[in-house]
Amino acid sequence: MIENEIASRATALFGVVDKIYQFLLDAGVSPAFASIFDEIISMSLLFLLAYVADIFSRLVVYKIVERIARYTPTKWDDIFIENNVIRSVVHIVPGIIFLIATPVALRSELWISVFQKAAQIFIVIVVMKAIYSATKALTEIYSLNKEYSDKPIKVIFQIIAVIVYFIGGIAILSIVINKDFTSLFAALGASMAILLLIFKDSILGFVAGWQLSANDMLRQGDWITVPKYGADGDVEEISLYSVKVRNFDNTITTLPPYSLVSESFQNWRGMKESGGRRVKRSVLIDMSTIRFCDDEMLDRFKKISYLRDYIEKTEAEIAKYNADNSIDNSVVVNGRRQTNIGVFRAYLVEYLKRHPEVNKNMTYMVRQLQPTERGIPVELYFFISIKDWIYYESVQSDIFDHVLAIVPQFGLKVFQFPTGNELPYVQT
Repeated sequence: MIENEIASRATALFGVVDKIYQFLLDAGVSPAFASIFDEIISMSLLFLLAYVADIFSRLVVYKIVERIARYTPTKWDDIFIENNVIRSVVHIVPGIIFLIATPVALRSELWISVFQKAAQIFIVIVVMKAIYSATKALTEIYSLNKEYSDKPIKVIFQIIAVIVYFIGGIAILSIVINKDFTSLFAALGASMAILLLIFKDSILGFVAGWQLSANDMLRQGDWITVPKYGADGDVEEISLYSVKVRNFDNTITTLPPYSLVSESFQNWRGMKESGGRRVKRSVLIDMSTIRFCDDEMLDRFKKISYLRDYIEKTEAEIAKYNADNSIDNSVVVNGRRQTNIGVFRAYLVEYLKRHPEVNKNMTYMVRQLQPTERGIPVELYFFISIKDWIYYESVQSDIFDHVLAIVPQFGLKVFQFPTGNELPYVQT
């Protein structure tokens, strides 16, 4: 219906050109010159008609749609306007006019073919540009939705844009060489190896993006660590070609998406979603300070509120065991006895149990690790409820400040390499 209307209007307009042609012939101008002059005027009118239609589309149609969008309560139409989706769509009007009006305006088969092919290519390019703008708008719309804000939405719409550009490229090629689109598309299967080589990064990005999304391996806002690429920070953007990570020193690291699939990386999302952030740190104890507890030590330890019940209970168990097994307590190595490092570990367990920032619903323990030439490591393993980095580090430091300060209270000594002040001074 619209095509017929455009064609009828064009016929009426270019009828004037026919009268000019006839007037030139009647004036004695040669048919060849009259035909050339006729074609020039027709082309000029055709360009003028397309230009006027484009101006009308941009200044009238587009402005009306834009104003309607501004007054609607919804946000998505404003985003479409801001990303020039509607502006790209209205640009299709000049191409349609050229495509329909060319056979009416021109007589030369050569120029009709050239202008119609140019119009078709123009329409394909405008449609590709409009779809690309629409994918950008949709990416922004979905990013504003809390349900999709942490999903790699940009990758999906970039994949759509790449597919559209690929199909559009084939369509333009089919127009230029005057081949059927489907036949040309099928023929490209023979050269698929070349296409795979050309679009290798895009294909790898597509597959990697799909895997990251389908397996929920990565979301926008995740804290990830990729030592190979020096990345340690929050994911700012996930696209078809790169993953942008803002490191904690505010530098930006970009990673190819397929590297996150083919190689390992650490995602801290599980920690953020869990009930606490883990602390796993050891204190090195000088092994020469470890000894059995005598009565004086035990009496002193009982004055520590965290240890009173533990020591009384443990002493009762040890006394019963030694009595049941007729242990000669005159020899210190016989039977069971408490050690200062054992009591120290029991104190640390009770200390963690009563600490307000330690999550009691998650694993917390104190254990000995393999002794080394630097002493025996006593490791504290627990989770801090508050996962904010600054607060986490503050609580962790407070706990170990206390641990290091109370080590001498149990007759133990923290191991460290001797400094010059600790070495004997020899006067020469």
